[in-house]
Amino acid sequence: MTLHDVALGDKFDLGKERVFLSGAQAVVRMLLMQRERDRLAGLNTAGFVSGYRGSPLGGLDQQLWRAKQQLAGSNIVFQPGLNEELAATACWGTQQAELLGEGKQDGVFAVWYGKGPGVDRTGDVFRHANLAGSSRHGGVLALMGDDHMAESSTTAHATEFAFVDHMIPILNPAGVQELIDFGLYGFALSRFAGTWAAVKCVKDNIESTASVDAPLSRLVIVVPDFDMPPGGLNIRREFDTLGQEARLHDHKRAAAAAFIRADGLNRIVYSGGSSPKLGIMSVGKSYLDVRQALDDLGIDEVSAATLGIRLFKVGCPWPLDLQHIAEFARGLETIVVVEEKRPLLEVQVKESLYGTANQPVVVGKKDERGEWLFPAKGVLDPNDVAIALGERILRTVGHSDEIAARVARLRQHQAMLAETRDVASR
Repeated sequence: MTLHDVALGDKFDLGKERVFLSGAQAVVRMLLMQRERDRLAGLNTAGFVSGYRGSPLGGLDQQLWRAKQQLAGSNIVFQPGLNEELAATACWGTQQAELLGEGKQDGVFAVWYGKGPGVDRTGDVFRHANLAGSSRHGGVLALMGDDHMAESSTTAHATEFAFVDHMIPILNPAGVQELIDFGLYGFALSRFAGTWAAVKCVKDNIESTASVDAPLSRLVIVVPDFDMPPGGLNIRREFDTLGQEARLHDHKRAAAAAFIRADGLNRIVYSGGSSPKLGIMSVGKSYLDVRQALDDLGIDEVSAATLGIRLFKVGCPWPLDLQHIAEFARGLETIVVVEEKRPLLEVQVKESLYGTANQPVVVGKKDERGEWLFPAKGVLDPNDVAIALGERILRTVGHSDEIAARVARLRQHQAMLAETRDVASR
């Protein structure tokens, strides 16, 4: 590949299409891209960012401060919150800028950020703001900083179920590239469905670095054909709390699912060939673990088709589109759901397939015997994922000497690691 001149400032230069940056820097670039994409679409928008620091999002405010010149040039304001609730309330307020016809912009897009305990404390604001809705040319992202291993927290936390409780759609990026992509998709989803959109941030994406493809033209966002109710789904001047609830349940969730389906945020990666038997579904960081596990087992797309293995990558774990589930499950004997912490995907898959014709066996946190398969505690290890998937493949698809040998070798490696002592502990 041809060598190019590279400078530190390239990461925020929208004229550079291939850049090297961290996950936190990717969030900053995504904001600049959103503003420029709006301008090219003929919209005069502004941006607003507020939140409260805490690992894994502890370094985000530093990147925002360092990019203050670029942000100011794009009419994006960064105001750290005194606390998480006030920051979220300010983001809620940005969506009201158009209501009285006094706003200077066509809309204001906003980002809230905070770690798991901040998500817990901000629930009341999330609930009210999501019920009220987002503005047509605004939109709000909530960056949820989750610490699965309590590496910098007093407890381990994963906050997806908090956002499900508030009926806020969740996007789960698998890496730095998807922090940009899902951020842009998230704003479009928020505007279309009239909801906030949550983006899961763990150390594996927000604290990672990568070379990413980030031209302004990278994404062609599809606006689905959807039957909107009278008055639409965006924020409006009213005090009808039951009307807000009705729109959320009757229309906003369906609109979010239509957007997710139209833009392919959930997709089949390996088809499974002509006779698929085993389906593997995963999301976010766990999807990368699954890809590593399949590599360790010597399974690529060609061998997956031969073996009858179908692989499904989920970008939006809630609301999980039921049509996508049905397409993925068609013809399968068994579905294995690989996800960390509590079973958000697994329960939706079981609920949607229960009682259907040719219902496949679905396993995830536990297997058919009630034994732990992918525990809800701690984090998943790619070697353990590979062992579990390898054994399932041998039972479901048929015996393979090569896969059996690889599983045995992985078990040996894990036994050696179990005997290794850490030289220091926290």
